[in-house]
Amino acid sequence: MRRAEIIAVGSELLTPFRLDTNSLFLTEQLNRLGIAVIRKSVVGDDRNELSEAFRRALERADLVISSGGLGPTEDDLTRDALAEALGRRLLPNERVLAGIRERFARLSRAMPPNNERQAMAPEGALVLPNAYGTAPGLWLELGARAVVLLPGPPQELQKIFIDHVRPLVEARAGARRMIHRQLLVAGMPESDLDHRIAPIYGPYREVETTILASPGGIEIHLTAWSEDPARSELLLDELSSRIATALGEAVFSTKGESLDEVVARRLQGAGATIAVAESCTGGLVSERLTSVPGSSLFFRGGVVSYSNQMKTAWVGVPEALIERHGAVSAEVAVAMAEGVRRSSGATLGLGITGIAGPGGATPAKSVGTVHIALTEASGAYERLLHFGGDRERIRRLAAQSALDMVRRYLDGALTVRG
Repeated sequence: MRRAEIIAVGSELLTPFRLDTNSLFLTEQLNRLGIAVIRKSVVGDDRNELSEAFRRALERADLVISSGGLGPTEDDLTRDALAEALGRRLLPNERVLAGIRERFARLSRAMPPNNERQAMAPEGALVLPNAYGTAPGLWLELGARAVVLLPGPPQELQKIFIDHVRPLVEARAGARRMIHRQLLVAGMPESDLDHRIAPIYGPYREVETTILASPGGIEIHLTAWSEDPARSELLLDELSSRIATALGEAVFSTKGESLDEVVARRLQGAGATIAVAESCTGGLVSERLTSVPGSSLFFRGGVVSYSNQMKTAWVGVPEALIERHGAVSAEVAVAMAEGVRRSSGATLGLGITGIAGPGGATPAKSVGTVHIALTEASGAYERLLHFGGDRERIRRLAAQSALDMVRRYLDGALTVRG
């Protein structure tokens, strides 16, 4: 088995109210076993559509896995659709039915007649016990191919896959494995990044290189499918090292860590503490830092000094400074950072002020204008940034840039001025 297709079943997944998260879990698990997921689809509760989806998937893939549609109601049609696609009878499984009845009895509840549907299975299916629910999973072998039906609730799906499906798949997966590396980059446009590294990764024909823009920066994924994992490990180590060297300080992780985790580790390694004064980001930086376990070791506190009055009252920014330069200015950002640093006794102070929009712009300061300052006892570093997009994007990018400033300072890539 080398190629898999995932079918998420449920009309609710075709609305904006429910996301298919099961396919992410299944993809990760299959990739670890050396199986590439070649296609994912979402199909509503329609028997004809589902049957056609199964038929087409079995033409393309060695392994087809569906999630959902195994419940007791009339719109749970996955078993019926697969039986139709394969031309097999749908038969009751007495052992499964007895298990469902026993489960209801343990709960001191009468079993509704429609739960008997969950004991039906296409002819020849292997029943996969469900420790957390009434709908079992099903495994059908079709020569060199196989189909797996899993229930939709994530806890049930994951338990069945790990306990029952993974051993069956692993026995048929062969020696091929996926080897993967990830580099995370901040503070560099995607086009500039690719211009720098395309000549490096281009000659590595055995490696799939994917560059993705994300809210946290840019992700570089390096993937190799190989029956010689040791060789591929060395190859990816070599390539990721060359890319990291080319991008320099812009690379903040080669191990999949978030920027929050990296900054936390750097602060603890330096024996430093930090306090934050935020305006336009409204506490996003403080939230991210405190989401890291053990943050009390390095995070002294945060202040959301949104109004001019609070900038003065809470972090000591002089009123005259705001009147002279405006609340969104380098001078006020530095004063916010230094004020919160002094009042908290932290090693470092971080100040953020800007215009997130949609209102608040002036002829001199457009929406997306953000000043970020970092101070320590010996001086300050300040940077003016301009972000595009809506309010949420501007706030998110400002928080990311602020954390990246701290990271670069702790790495020795920037210095404060007295």
